[in-house]
Amino acid sequence: MCYVYVPHTTAGVTVNESYDPMVARDIECTLSKLVPRLGDYLHEEGNSAAHVKATLVGSTVTLLINEGALCLGQWQGVYFCEFDGPRTRRVLVRIAGLS
Repeated sequence: MCYVYVPHTTAGVTVNESYDPMVARDIECTLSKLVPRLGDYLHEEGNSAAHVKATLVGSTVTLLINEGALCLGQWQGVYFCEFDGPRTRRVLVRIAGLS
């Protein structure tokens, strides 16, 4: 198993199609329509939309590993999603297996 975790409240990680770069653009545009940057938010820092988007996308993915390779579908890739940047970020990856 491969665990991927993003320890930030305004960034996320997900798995989706990575063959066509327009998929990432479509996801970004749709999230921006669902959660506009300016809204009736109360958070004083001004990045509430980034917090909501990170909640929707999530901060972890769990992936299977087989014979040393990630078990992704033919078109799948792992996306790091930055909603309040650019900023310096960390992504934590842990590999767990049978001993």
